[in-house]
Amino acid sequence: MNKKELYSAIGFIKISKTRQKILKCLENKYMLPSEIALKTDLGTTQVSNALSDLKNKRLVECINEEDKKGRIYEITKLGLEVLNQIKKL
Repeated sequence: MNKKELYSAIGFIKISKTRQKILKCLENKYMLPSEIALKTDLGTTQVSNALSDLKNKRLVECINEEDKKGRIYEITKLGLEVLNQIKKL
């Protein structure tokens, strides 16, 4: 990833408190969307929409995509890099 892509991803996260909360929540473990919603005090629809956006930007991934229920999400290396850069700011 080049710096331009990294800064674009950082901006994508910084403009949304919801995305920031979800990335921080996934920093050290994988979780279900319902667990993320409970931990962040966000609605499940809000969490699901944000996870979809984060997945499209390759910041998180679904470990068990083929399952209809009980999908587990984890942060990617790119997501960790973006999160670490944001913490430095």
